[in-house]
Parts: sequence; structure tokens; C-alpha cells
Amino acid sequence: MLHIQSLYKSYGDRAVLQNLNLSIAPGEIYGLLGPNGAGKTTTIRILCHLLAADSGRVMLSGQPLSDATKPLIGLVPQENLQYASLTCEENLHFFARLYGRSRQQRKEQVPACLDAVGLLSRAKSPAETLSGGMKRRLSLAIALVHHPKLLILDEPTTGLDMEARIDLWRLIRQLQSQGMTILLTTHLLDEAERLCDRLGILKNGYLLAEGSLAQLRQCITAQEIVVVRTGAEEQAIARAQTYGFPHRRYGDELAFWLPEPLGMKEIIDRFDGIPLESIARQPVRLEHIYDEVLRSERDERSQAVPQPLEAIS
Repeated sequence: MLHIQSLYKSYGDRAVLQNLNLSIAPGEIYGLLGPNGAGKTTTIRILCHLLAADSGRVMLSGQPLSDATKPLIGLVPQENLQYASLTCEENLHFFARLYGRSRQQRKEQVPACLDAVGLLSRAKSPAETLSGGMKRRLSLAIALVHHPKLLILDEPTTGLDMEARIDLWRLIRQLQSQGMTILLTTHLLDEAERLCDRLGILKNGYLLAEGSLAQLRQCITAQEIVVVRTGAEEQAIARAQTYGFPHRRYGDELAFWLPEPLGMKEIIDRFDGIPLESIARQPVRLEHIYDEVLRSERDERSQAVPQPLEAIS
């Protein structure tokens, strides 16, 4: 469906995309992850033909990127770009006309799209009267009104409560079941873990790691994560080192990587004599993988920095 090959883009002296290569298969949900400034928004703008790449090639549904491929893409941007005073159906009619849909096509597609996102009963309601979750669903309906081949969801659930997020996740899975290909960007790693078939981690314009969640787990040597709370952290770290358990900090949590799962009694026995306030076992999650990929990139970059001359002499 989508093939990006050797994509470069810079703004002045600042490189934003550097040899980006990725492919998305038909019917796949692909999650593009990365910190702010990684190049995600620039990638989306290039795909939507709103920005020209410096070099590289993008093929969409077998066609090189051009004005002709714009109708193949539906975009749900971070902000809800709706006309507040227009009703839901008026918003859809307006955007459908922009895509050149005939009156008859609009008559069929507008109610169908509203029904697909659960807003048919609010067709006559002005957009400004909708809740936050309903506005995101209206944005999704607008992106679907011209029947695109590729749906781009840019931070689709940011700012929504848990109920609205789950509702939108259900709609996204439903669209995939109907054959829609989806590119998703999100800072919510639990969202990416739940929805995406494959994931790419982008930093400074480079794709650092890519694959299914199972494949990305190879980036980390742990089979299980153990989080402990103790007033004797240095002792706990020293003890863990004797068993070959690397340690990491996730926020204010001290965690140890277990190369193989252990029973809780076995874990407690490893820290015998060290006062533990609490201990918890966790599976290896995307947040651990993401943190390690970015940590490795930082370490490699710091090692590549030349030493000052006085340090060499």
C-alpha cells in the first residue's frame, strides 16, 4: 500500500528526515512512534503532498506521490478541523464537495460515514455542541467521506478520557476489519501496543527500530521486569548485579531485568536481607522497549562525540 524509500528532508541546516525507509501492507495498522521533533509530522505532510521531500521516493497504492494521490489519503489531524457552527452532516457535505463528490455520492456517503462512527443520531447537531470524543469521531468521519485507501491518524485520542479512547479504538479496529490501511502516530504507548500490527521508532529523522511487538522485544534482554521499592537501593542494585540482573529507572521506579521469569518467592530470596517496601512483577511492555531503543541511540551518539584535545593529550 505505502512504500517510503530513502526519504530525506531538511529545514535549512537541520535534517528532519534522514534516509527514512518503511512500508505498510494493505490492511495493516502501522504505528510511527517517537519524541517531539522526531520527524513524524514532516512525514505526514510529505505523504499528504503538503510538503516536498528533498530526495527519496514515496509510492502509494502503486502510484508515485502527486496531486493525483491526495484523494487516496484520509487524515485525522491532531486538532479537530471542523466548522463549529455547521452541523455534523453539513461538515461532511462540505469536505466531500472539496473531494469532488457528486450530489448523489454525498447523499449516500455522508449518512454512511456518520453511521460508521456512531453519529447518525447527531447529524443535525452543530459540531460545537459535541463532546470531545464525539468531535474526534466527527473528524474520523470527515477523513473517511471520500473513501480513502490510507487513513492517517495523528495523535487520535490525545486529551480524551478513557471511555472515549476505548470507543475510538473500537472504531479503528472496525475500520481495519473492513480492509482499511492505517498509519497511526501517538505518544500513548499503551494505545500503540493495543492497536498496531507493526511499529517504527523514529528519532532525529532516523528509524531506529521497526517490527511487530514480538520482534521489538528482541531489543531488550529481559523476559520479565521486576520493580522494587526500597530504602537501600544501592544494596539492591549490587545484589541484582551478582545475579546478572541489569537495572533501569522508569521515572522514580527502580526496575530489574530478569533474563527468565522467576516465581515471586525466588525473586524475594534473591534480595534476602535487603529491606523491601514493595516488589512487583511486570511483563516486558512497549514502554520498556521504547525507552531502551532511545537510550541506546543516546549512548551511541555520546560515544561518537570526539573528545576534547586536552583529554586526548
